[in-house]
Amino acid sequence: MTTVHAQPATRPTPAALVPTLVYLAMLVAVISSLGAPLVPAIAEANGVSVADAQWSLTVTLLVGAVATPVIGRLGDGRHRRTVVLAVLGVVLAGSVLAALPLGLGWLIAGRALQGVGMGLTPLAIATARTTLSGERSRSTVAALSVTVAAGVGLGYPLTGAIAEFGGVHAAFWAGAAASAVALVAAAVVYPPSADVPPRRLDLLGAALLGTGLATALLALAEAETWGWTSPAVLGLTAVAVAALAWWVVWQLRAPAPLVDLRLARGRDAAAAHGTALLVGLANYLLLSSVPRLAQEPVAAGGFDTSIVVAGLILLPFSLASFSASRIAARLDRSHGPRVVLPLAALVLGAGQLLFALLRDELWQLFVAMTVVGLGVGTMFAALPGLIVGAVPKHETGSAMSLNQVMRYVGFSVGSALSATVLEAATPAGAAFPDAGGYTAIAWTGVGTCVAVGLLTGLLPTRAARAPEPPREEAAVEAADAAVAPHDPAR
Repeated sequence: MTTVHAQPATRPTPAALVPTLVYLAMLVAVISSLGAPLVPAIAEANGVSVADAQWSLTVTLLVGAVATPVIGRLGDGRHRRTVVLAVLGVVLAGSVLAALPLGLGWLIAGRALQGVGMGLTPLAIATARTTLSGERSRSTVAALSVTVAAGVGLGYPLTGAIAEFGGVHAAFWAGAAASAVALVAAAVVYPPSADVPPRRLDLLGAALLGTGLATALLALAEAETWGWTSPAVLGLTAVAVAALAWWVVWQLRAPAPLVDLRLARGRDAAAAHGTALLVGLANYLLLSSVPRLAQEPVAAGGFDTSIVVAGLILLPFSLASFSASRIAARLDRSHGPRVVLPLAALVLGAGQLLFALLRDELWQLFVAMTVVGLGVGTMFAALPGLIVGAVPKHETGSAMSLNQVMRYVGFSVGSALSATVLEAATPAGAAFPDAGGYTAIAWTGVGTCVAVGLLTGLLPTRAARAPEPPREEAAVEAADAAVAPHDPAR
């Protein structure tokens, strides 16, 4: 039962609040788009390898995976406004740090701070749900979801253009300016939260998850340079395994876990979360490598494009992903996730296969990323329906929170793995990898999609529990929970 709490009298009018919430969602999109197309330019500006510069993307995704449930929990109660302002302050500091010409280490540190901002969208959605009412609330939630998807697609070429004409650091200064505007706007119009007791924050769970992911990704990213059997890599791997194992045990026993792993029990739920991780991995294998290939010299097998063009290659991915999510919602209502998910795996695998076999012309990269976007959009749109049918209704939000974490983990692993594969394919003394490195990445993506197809294709034909809410209601509930998993009003 939901308790309705009176809103403070100083609550701003919806006309002032909604544009601020949309702008926050757009800021998250800009932060995420300051990544893949800029990696080669970051390497050149700092005189480092592209594999090292890849950390400017990987670290943001890594921090986002840990920060999103933490920020959601901190913003559950009466301190939501304070949390939003604090997160925006951290993002602003990270943007300035990344913009200053202090070297790659400081840029990566700044990008890590920017990754904290990936937890802003759930808080913005939760604010729209609890502050607004009726159709106004529903339309704002929908607008925020669209803003994130569309903002990423527009952000890639926009930030690429800024970097092309003003340098890499100019792109981060633009991010700092956008963050400053968001901080001021939120300070002026963000409403105080209702007087709701906050839930306990699982600090140990956050520390174990962060340690496990960070050491695992560091071992994966540096294994080719340090040696796969070097003491450093083996030691990091041991720490990662121990930390993640401890995290799993703790999450299953903690009274208020950061991420409720108990909701992954059962074939449907486990398949949904495993699919999110694998699709996230396959997704970022190409999002990380395609812009890099586009910018490499023709003599090295690339297309010698500008950062702007490299960003434009990702635009059809975002547009196709958004369009497919609209279509997938209808397919999910008529046929269910047990049909849609294997179909999405087939489409995503076809995009990976196109990249493996056809990349002699620049337009072929556009086609491959469009097909990949169709597969990713369909997959992520259909997953909520599977989760809704696998867990009790009152646990939908927590289950979607777990699914979001698994998605971010897949993103960060895909980013690190692409750098490792291309580093292994780079001959000694050469600046660029052989074409076989990109082929290996594509075939890894194809294999991942085959695994997703088998995982989802073997789902039982009947739901794991009964009765289910109507499909229309379930889809709305899951989509809402996906972007606002920690809303105390749920």
